[in-house]
Amino acid sequence: MNIGLLARIEAKPEYADKVESLLRDALQLARAEEHTVTWFAFRENATTFGIFDTFEDEEGRTAHLQGRIAAALMEVAETMLSSAPDIRPVDVLAAKLP
Repeated sequence: MNIGLLARIEAKPEYADKVESLLRDALQLARAEEHTVTWFAFRENATTFGIFDTFEDEEGRTAHLQGRIAAALMEVAETMLSSAPDIRPVDVLAAKLP
């Protein structure tokens, strides 16, 4: 796990619960992705959510960005989000996993 993505997602207040459900349901999609090593969805506050995921290589990261989770976020972005998700590539410097 050398690289990752950090996404920040800002929901419109009236859609925060639906965005939370979408992210919880996306876990099954992440589990099905062959090249996604780790995947975390989190909530910062009432309307701010995020996703952090890791990959072994650029091929895996690219596949994830072109996958079903990204498509689901883009599908609801105009209706349920205050703005487009802020998705940033990151390099993983160190990690502790179970």
